Amino acid sequence: MSCLQSWPEPIIRVQALSESGIPEIPDRFVKRPVDRPCFKETTSHVNNIPLVDFENLKSSDESVRHATMELISQACRDWGFFQVVNHGVSHELMANARGVWHEFFHLPLEEKQKFANSPVTYEGYGSRLGVEKGGKLDWSDYFFLHYLPEPLRDEKKWPCLPITCRKIVAKYGQEVVKLCERLTKILSINLGLNEDYLHKKFGGDNEIGACLRVNFYPKCPQPDLTLGLSSHSDPGGMTLLLPDTDVAGLQVRRGNDWLTVKSVPNAFIVNIGDQIQVLSNAIYKSVEHRVFVNSAKERVSLAFFYNPGGDILIKPADELVTEDRPALYLPTTFNKYRAFIRTKGPCGKSQVESLKSPR
Repeated sequence: MSCLQSWPEPIIRVQALSESGIPEIPDRFVKRPVDRPCFKETTSHVNNIPLVDFENLKSSDESVRHATMELISQACRDWGFFQVVNHGVSHELMANARGVWHEFFHLPLEEKQKFANSPVTYEGYGSRLGVEKGGKLDWSDYFFLHYLPEPLRDEKKWPCLPITCRKIVAKYGQEVVKLCERLTKILSINLGLNEDYLHKKFGGDNEIGACLRVNFYPKCPQPDLTLGLSSHSDPGGMTLLLPDTDVAGLQVRRGNDWLTVKSVPNAFIVNIGDQIQVLSNAIYKSVEHRVFVNSAKERVSLAFFYNPGGDILIKPADELVTEDRPALYLPTTFNKYRAFIRTKGPCGKSQVESLKSPR
């Protein structure tokens, strides 16, 4: 949690900037040349992140089930990302969730301002992620809310307009949490651990954290000079992203290249966060990613973060530490790690490297 009670300088609402018709973006949004988006063809022969069909885990053919588990394992080890279809979350609910947030961001500014956030908890309507005065800004607005643990959930802080928003968000969170629970079981098994290992290390039913950040990327007059979200790895446990299927934007680091993810209809994009990289002793990878913007189209995406309880000590699993592979990371709590990240904002590299144990 940040110790700042308010933002260090006036907030710039990016959507308002975009809709004002400016021909050039302000200097605060112009990235260094090395950080600007690149759209050249990658040197890799692979043109998308792995795709997993969860229905195959129910197959009567053991070889199909085994191959699907192996596909997930390799995706976590090599990519840190994969897409999942036939995951059990209603397609109608997914569309409604995306739609209601699109409506929210097109409400009058004064309505959205009722939920303006601060760096104390980041809950609410926001337009920046770091608290560094004079720092470079990303071309996006967002809404952030807590879902778990239940004592942190306060639906009065969620938008009251559109009138269906709170109901849809509550149902969406309930269904995505179920999917996260399934995924953590699979990830645990693939590490050779008990199926409930990650669930317990995250704090079990009473302490696991979950939150939602809805990202709105307005049209940008100079998309080649800025980013919707700067390069970073996710500090938490695991992220389930509901992307905008009509407009590309997410790029994943692949060696020296950036791969633009081609989202599959009705799929979630799953990515490993820093805390699972630590718990797995770097067997699973938390990979850098970023978002580019578009001059002709806006985008909405929903990032659901599934995290350890804030005060739980996170360190490599004892079962995964050997003489040949010693513990790679120092123990710390998620709250301390998150506070460190929040003071910096997206840092342009895999943030978990800050926890590396001295060798």
